[in-house]
Amino acid sequence: MRTRPLAKVAVLGVVGALALAGCGNSDTKDTGGGLKSGSGGNSSSQTYTIGFEGPLSGDNAQLGINEVNGVQLAIDQANKAGDLGFTLKLLKSDDVGDPSKAPAAEALIAQDASVMGVVGPSFSGATEAVGQKYGAAGISMVNPSASNGTIQTLGFPTWHRIFPNDYAEGPAAADWLAKKAKKVIVVSDLSAYGDGVAKAVIAELKKDKIPVISQGADATNTKDYGPIAQTVTQSGADALFYAGYDAQGAQFAKALVASGFKGLRMSGNGVKSSVFTDGAKAAGEGWYFSCGCQDATVAPSATQFTADYTAEFNTPPSTYSPEAFDATNILINAIKAAKAAGSVTRATVNDQVNKTDFQGITAHITFGADGDIPPGSGTVNLFQDKNGKIVSLGDITKQN
Repeated sequence: MRTRPLAKVAVLGVVGALALAGCGNSDTKDTGGGLKSGSGGNSSSQTYTIGFEGPLSGDNAQLGINEVNGVQLAIDQANKAGDLGFTLKLLKSDDVGDPSKAPAAEALIAQDASVMGVVGPSFSGATEAVGQKYGAAGISMVNPSASNGTIQTLGFPTWHRIFPNDYAEGPAAADWLAKKAKKVIVVSDLSAYGDGVAKAVIAELKKDKIPVISQGADATNTKDYGPIAQTVTQSGADALFYAGYDAQGAQFAKALVASGFKGLRMSGNGVKSSVFTDGAKAAGEGWYFSCGCQDATVAPSATQFTADYTAEFNTPPSTYSPEAFDATNILINAIKAAKAAGSVTRATVNDQVNKTDFQGITAHITFGADGDIPPGSGTVNLFQDKNGKIVSLGDITKQN
């Protein structure tokens, strides 16, 4: 996903597991950030912290919960293994998915000297708001869900993303739509995420010689989706792509049913969640979703992860849970490598993240010079709402 327009939630709920700098006497603060081992090397009493920034309250909290559970599981498993030579902690910081609240969430994480990296922020708008701040603090960002296709061009010095961005997902969705539709209407919620993916879908549909209509429905101002639904129905398009988010997508889905729209309905990763299925109910039936993410409940590579996640949280993993798990393990491996090289600091950890060559449960992950995975790597999958459940149909390029 993910970029988020200004959320309606009033208060930033900062939920933190306060991280200790409780280390052995040989530890000294390092000016590069974090803790530096003394001549005796790192002891098991040292604590390093991994931060998580994302929505843990408000309309989009479910996504944040999906992700932070994946982070927690990776940390718990690493600590339980007992071979780290140090202890890991998690520091949670709630930005509500709101760019205006992201700086306060980032500050909570950055001011803790034991933080060696952060998973997130979950949404692209929040990421754009604090990417330079994390870079200035030297904190490595390993992102599991912020999909805007321009983030990697913004010069964030510690930026890393482990999945295909919207400029990979959007064209893949458009190419699939081109197999199904003679005319498509694309509706953006006018957020940074929505506009980004809408433009990518529109550009590819035009390349595919499919007539396309572009419309906007500002998620921050639209209370009644009836008028835009009528526009869609009267457009003559036989397919819709909605570039927006789950809560608004659910309202839109209901309005489309009420307006009598009979065409194919599709959205990107922003709508793929239980918030949509719970809100749309029967109106969501049949909707398709593109996502550069994995369904861990059916992926053979994630069988053990799914079992472990379900046992720990009493619910199956959901959207971006496995990506957050992989992102956390990349940071854990980087801390371990920095320790083996003699010095654990924010700078040395980020250097090790840059060198990542990691086989995760979602993909084989490496990073280019811009912090993104190499062009053409990763998989965009197709999903569908069937009887109120979002199910994976597999690689979108292989779907008819």
